[in-house]
Amino acid sequence: MDKDQLDGLLAFALVAEKRNFSAAAEALRISPPAISKTIRQLEARVGVTLLTRTTRATSLTEAGEKLLEQAGPALETILAAMSDAGNAADKPAGRLRLNVPQTVYPNFLKPAVASFIKKYPDVTVEIFFENAATNIFERGFDAGIRVSDILAKDVVAVKLFGPVRWVVAGAPSYFAEHGRPEHPKELLGHPCICAGAGSRVYDRWEFESDGKEFEVQVKGPLILNDVLQAIDAAVAGLGVVYSPEEAISDKLRSGKLEVILGRFTGTSSGVYLYYPQRSQVHPKLRAFIDHVKRFDLSNS
Repeated sequence: MDKDQLDGLLAFALVAEKRNFSAAAEALRISPPAISKTIRQLEARVGVTLLTRTTRATSLTEAGEKLLEQAGPALETILAAMSDAGNAADKPAGRLRLNVPQTVYPNFLKPAVASFIKKYPDVTVEIFFENAATNIFERGFDAGIRVSDILAKDVVAVKLFGPVRWVVAGAPSYFAEHGRPEHPKELLGHPCICAGAGSRVYDRWEFESDGKEFEVQVKGPLILNDVLQAIDAAVAGLGVVYSPEEAISDKLRSGKLEVILGRFTGTSSGVYLYYPQRSQVHPKLRAFIDHVKRFDLSNS
């Protein structure tokens, strides 16, 4: 069956249901003359008249009733699917796939997501934890969350919170045994716990001094592709870790970790939700953006 035949059958089914060409045309978002032409073409192809048109009413011929009886169930399924698709275009629904760093979710995003799924029960939020700067859109994600420093230029970025302070921290037991470095370069003599995997290991820790930025490429006995596990390793006294200060705020309050090198702390402008510049912002994503913007995520 070609597209014209299917269009004709759908138009016929709608006119038969509504008994009105204008109402059917409105449902299909086309003009009444266009729907009349579509049905005339269908009648020409099947070789019989399917609808009787008068100034007062539209009714089915015997051939029209037979066609509707045989094709009706399948056409109803198609029309229902079209209706659902139309509704989805107008309201938040479906699966929203987000690519999120591990530290952002438990400390900032979790309460916002919890309230979002209560407010929008037709949306399923799928969160994939990843820290590397990769092209997430090639893998089917709707949006991602990253710090400003690693965002690509061809994306739309919505700031969630910031600025973000990047600190070096370790356990009191570690400092009691190994001492406290006074300058970032002294980290070269300390075991540094790094996050990442393969060629994407974050071992270039960034600092600031007198308004100038500089890096120290650290080394250590442990590399973990799980940032939360890297933080836990620092709590266990295995070395020092580099992290957004807010991501370890609970460990700092409890005394499990302590910040060092505070006067060299580097900052990034913030954490952003981002999506492709040229993509259509679907209702599910727009609703999520509006929802999280109303949250003070930095104090979550």
